Amino acid sequence: MLEKTRGIVLRAIPYEDNRFIVHIYTERFGRVSYMVFGSGKKGSKVPRSLFMPLSALDMDVEHSHRCDIQRIKEAHLCFPLAETASNPVKNMLALFLSEVLFRVVRDTQPDDRLFRFLYDSVVALENLESGIANFHLVFLLHLLYYIGIYPNVESHSAGTSCFDMQNSVFVSEQPVHAHYLDARESAVMLRLLKMTYENMSLYSFSRKDRIRIIERMLEYYRLHLPDFPEIRSLAVMQTLFD
Repeated sequence: MLEKTRGIVLRAIPYEDNRFIVHIYTERFGRVSYMVFGSGKKGSKVPRSLFMPLSALDMDVEHSHRCDIQRIKEAHLCFPLAETASNPVKNMLALFLSEVLFRVVRDTQPDDRLFRFLYDSVVALENLESGIANFHLVFLLHLLYYIGIYPNVESHSAGTSCFDMQNSVFVSEQPVHAHYLDARESAVMLRLLKMTYENMSLYSFSRKDRIRIIERMLEYYRLHLPDFPEIRSLAVMQTLFD
């Protein structure tokens, strides 16, 4: 039986011959692995070109709870990604963020709020005209909310100067462990938490600060998601903002 759903492409992996497996976060089924056949053939209903990182798709799929890998019968872009595909910075951001999502979003249960956040973020990236150097920072911070590890902002007060990353709270004294932000880094974090896609062009950071920010963000992810690995595309992405 065919089902209809939208989905956000996380990763496509060649399998054998003219087949590959694509991992997609879908609106109806959560994260799903699909086997795609014959996508290189002329006139294919599922062309390989659809599966660039973060593509938003409308799909007709075969979905069976008895199978680990499902099938896509037909797919179309929800909207063109012309700018994301042609702009090298946006293209690299899409690759980086899709790699993060591939490692973070494991749930096979649907989450309407998470899907809407991902979909709206793809739209924002495609239409973005300014503030592009901050896009991934906003994305990674907001994603924390949808995966349940957002910092306890209410713990901040005049007497709290450090952010304890291990316990996700602001504290008045340096923790005994090494995973915390000092007073300067904590002040930067508070600025970051005020950023949105709409206002991020108003915020500026030095290259050194930007590198430090993303390193500490990924450290936070790693503390709370034990299986979270090194992100291979990070080094390449950092060079884009030199």
